[in-house]
Amino acid sequence: MLATILREAAALSWIDWVVTITALIYVVLAAREKVWCWFWGIISCSLWAYASFFFYGLYLDALLQLFYVAMAIVGLYQWKYGGREGEGMPVSRLSARQHLLLLAGGTAGSLAFGYFFDEYTPAAATYWDAFTTVFSIIATLILVRKVLDNWAYWIVVDLIYIGLYFSRGAYLFSLVMVVYVIIASFALVSWSKAYYSQRFSNSE
Repeated sequence: MLATILREAAALSWIDWVVTITALIYVVLAAREKVWCWFWGIISCSLWAYASFFFYGLYLDALLQLFYVAMAIVGLYQWKYGGREGEGMPVSRLSARQHLLLLAGGTAGSLAFGYFFDEYTPAAATYWDAFTTVFSIIATLILVRKVLDNWAYWIVVDLIYIGLYFSRGAYLFSLVMVVYVIIASFALVSWSKAYYSQRFSNSE
């Protein structure tokens, strides 16, 4: 397994390497609430879209990366100016009702997209690709608004991505997803501390 990953790493194009490095920079900075994470996200996702479409046949994932580019622009503005009086946004949380709505809508969307791409395109792993795509969109939308719960969604999505990329022979991307899960887990803890510290400060 390790030998296979090393052989794949040696055969990677410059696009794969830039995607991998900039994606890791993006996630680390996002976990630390640094607004410039979105700049690195734009670079990474633009190139990742190209790789997913032309190298791995994951059409929905390619579309998802283009969506990320647009959301990165929105996120850059929101994190810097989206709070009160043009200040940065504070960390917030979803209610139980909001979670239920997102889970129900995400599941329905995953089934619909999975069926469409399974029936009408030569795309690979359609239902798994659809699930990760839809819930990645959901996680991104709430990350842009600096909602703490985004990291819990990312942990689940990235765990599935590990298997999805592995099944397509994208072993290095699969390994990157392992790192993402670790970073997202730390981010969930870090953002939770920031959220409760913020609530404590506001209650004084």
